Amino acid sequence: MKFKSLLPLLFIVVGIVIIGIGGWQILDSKTQTEDSLEVAKKIVEKNSDLKGTKNKDDEPFTPFVGETVGLLELPRIKSELAIIEGTDEDDLKKGVGHYKGSYYPGENGQIVLSGHRDTVFRRLGELKIGDPLKVKMPYGNYDYEIIGTKIVEADDTSIITLQKENEELVVTTCYPFSYVGDAPQRYIIYAKKK
Repeated sequence: MKFKSLLPLLFIVVGIVIIGIGGWQILDSKTQTEDSLEVAKKIVEKNSDLKGTKNKDDEPFTPFVGETVGLLELPRIKSELAIIEGTDEDDLKKGVGHYKGSYYPGENGQIVLSGHRDTVFRRLGELKIGDPLKVKMPYGNYDYEIIGTKIVEADDTSIITLQKENEELVVTTCYPFSYVGDAPQRYIIYAKKK
């Protein structure tokens, strides 16, 4: 009989612990994202007037995994996001991940950026064809225009071609945006250099 009277209390304690863990994770991710954004702004600040000046003869840009490398601006939704080298879970807590092995702006290849739909890319679905995307790097600023969107299955890796023929910005996130848990699809945005 005593166990039955403790059961509701046990449920309350477990609920509080779960809410506390969830709240801590949200706060931790928000703090890391804000810290990375400040670093990104400082990195690109000194070259704020440079328009895409990277040449094929320049030294290759080779940051370390986990390093803040630039800034992604989404003007339509008034969003500025740090770009982090790598797409591991720890990297994506800090901002938008640059897919290791894909190119960087000015290298005339496929640039792949990924982020979580429930953190940095929460409003990504509001972007439209024709909207601008801006990528600011330590070596210059690059402007892109959205030319298309696509929804693919989560295991479809065909969008990552790593082609080096035309500069193309590909932005990916999980889909549907309101899905709870591991989403079954990916939302893809294609943008071309202006």
